[in-house]
Formats: sequence, C-alpha cells, structure tokens
Amino acid sequence: TSLKQAESRGRRQTLTPTATPVTRDVPSGLVANSAAMWKVVEVARRVAKVDATVLITGESGSGKERVAKLIHDSSTRAKGPFVAVNCGAVTETLLESELFGHARGAFTGASSDRAGYFESAAGGTLFLDEIGEVSPTMQVKLLRVLQEREVRRVGENRTRAVDVRVVAA
Repeated sequence: TSLKQAESRGRRQTLTPTATPVTRDVPSGLVANSAAMWKVVEVARRVAKVDATVLITGESGSGKERVAKLIHDSSTRAKGPFVAVNCGAVTETLLESELFGHARGAFTGASSDRAGYFESAAGGTLFLDEIGEVSPTMQVKLLRVLQEREVRRVGENRTRAVDVRVVAA
C-alpha cells in the first residue's frame, strides 16, 4: 500500500504544472505551461532583437523549430521568409547544392541555374535542423558563409552576397 500511495503522489506532482501564467501571451504553436518553458520563450524574444546566428539545443521533439519560428516572428526579419531545412535528411552532395545553389551544367541533371536555400531565405531566417549530422567538410563551408555573408553556387567561380539570419539546431 505504501508503494501505491507513493505512486499516486508522484502522479499528482507530475501532472501539476510548476507555474501557470495567466496573463501572458502564448506564442502560436508553443505550449508554455511551466516556468522553464516561459524562460525559453522570454530568451527567444530577447535573442530575436539581435541580428545574430543562434544555436538551439534540446531533445528531439522538444520544439526547436517552433522556437526558431518564434525568434523569426519576433525579429526585424519577420516579413522575410522562414526557410527550414532538415540537414540530416539530405545527403552531403545534395546538401551543398540545396544550401548554396548551383550553376547550369555543374553536375548531371543541373539543366538550369538554381538558387539555394541561403538565397531563398534572403531578408529572412534560414533554420538548419540536425546541424550536428553535417560532415566536417560541409561545416567548414557553412562557417565561411556565416563569416563572409556570401555563398558560391556549385559550379560557379563568383560569390553572391546573402542577407539571412541563420538559426541552427
């Protein structure tokens, strides 16, 4: 019986939120019933005011993309596009073309010039999910884009300036 009473107490404690904000504005798509989650929302809103690259960490399914969208929606880039890319779901060779774009004839099947996600997200936010799955070679290329704020399409010699905020997870 004492085991059942302890389990019952544990269930009651688990189901009771630590803090229930009554007058706060819950961002769309986010559930923020705990004090810890409200802290995440507040930090995201503060980070949104600074136009810098952001890294979001957390368990799979914890809402990192929703937090990235909150940062975008709360920033000066809110009127620009929000482009989300799951880097872990794309092979490395294809990922380079998808992120940076390619020139016509750069590889078999490249029948026309194509802008990559960095150019597509111009004036907005590019969310790179599963960034830890990217190879070290691709990480070096991404670092160059972040530092220089320019991309080089696959098969081209010239660089193109990009104006995009990067949020990674």
